[in-house]
Amino acid sequence: MDHIPEYRGTLRSHLLDIPRVINQCSGIRIFGRKIRSLVFSTDVAIIKNVNADAIIAVYPFTPQPAITQAIINVADVPVFAGVGGGTTNGARSVRLAAYAEHQGAYGVVVNAPIGDETIFQIKQVVDIPVIATIVSVEMDIGRRIASGADILNVSGAAKTPEIVAAIRKDFPNIPIIATGGPTDEDIQRTIDAGANAITYTPPTNGALFAKMMRDYRARFDPKDDSAT
Repeated sequence: MDHIPEYRGTLRSHLLDIPRVINQCSGIRIFGRKIRSLVFSTDVAIIKNVNADAIIAVYPFTPQPAITQAIINVADVPVFAGVGGGTTNGARSVRLAAYAEHQGAYGVVVNAPIGDETIFQIKQVVDIPVIATIVSVEMDIGRRIASGADILNVSGAAKTPEIVAAIRKDFPNIPIIATGGPTDEDIQRTIDAGANAITYTPPTNGALFAKMMRDYRARFDPKDDSAT
């Protein structure tokens, strides 16, 4: 059957939907769950009101267990938690990874600058997947995999499809998550290049609320120029 019955309710009818093109991914099965879409956000309001398969929770500060726990508590889906790789590295990242597993994270994400030895050490203490971020084809991707990276997370901006294709050529069986880009066409190119799952960056809470307020102003004062 092509028709899928759906119930959205009244209060939740305006939940955020991920782009449907992402459903064309093969997905990655982790602990029995098939994951095709991951939302890139640490905003608990967004996380609670989006229909993605999982959350990828990385942010530009040193990882903090309190933030990881808050996101896991709010999320209805698996959370993949950032444990460093840039400013935070080495033994601290290893400890954060172990703690994230105890908190209930489905996997840990390490950023591009992390050392291969740290990836190896993390794999010695966790039983959840280690997801290594790849930003360029010039990185030693084989070494990352040999050190224990279970999944690659490609974040190469406009070059993402090119990087994914190069990885898929050399490592046909490695699971790949990749940033999809701003349009359905961009996402499709990344999927066609070989990505198994796509990360989606949703509109910010501020942008969504600004649109809502413009709609309210237009309803009550159609002549208000700020409503357009």
